[in-house]
Amino acid sequence: MRPNVWTRTLVSVGAVVGLAAGGIATAGTSFAAPASKPAASSGRSGVSVLAVNNLGLSTTEAKYVQCWIQDYWGYTGALDGQLGTNSWKALQRWLKANWGYNDDIDGIVGPNTIKALQRDLKAYHGYTGAIDGIAGSGTKAAFKDFAADSRQYC
Repeated sequence: MRPNVWTRTLVSVGAVVGLAAGGIATAGTSFAAPASKPAASSGRSGVSVLAVNNLGLSTTEAKYVQCWIQDYWGYTGALDGQLGTNSWKALQRWLKANWGYNDDIDGIVGPNTIKALQRDLKAYHGYTGAIDGIAGSGTKAAFKDFAADSRQYC
């Protein structure tokens, strides 16, 4: 009977070690990154939509833009330096009235919003790139100039 006791003991220990190892392996993947709210969601065309998109502006620079859109384009949100959906809706109203924006006033910073913005930036803020709807470094640098001009409204 002695060998039977040792066999059962070894099998039991092996099973416990196996389960523990499996639990540790699973824990490594399941606890590696806790679930969180996504920073982006999918828009109608599959384009990522960020809740806030400052296009490279600092919080202070974005606040200057918010002061300007508050004065002229119906922005009623907080002057918090976070260019969110309502900030971009106001900017889209301006872009629609002046710079050929022909899409929905939805606050989504998509290619059509960027193209219209690039038209203004090319005319008044030193943007020299293509009107391509891509917010690259040239677009972002010109948008900083736009923000600097908006400072007087705060």
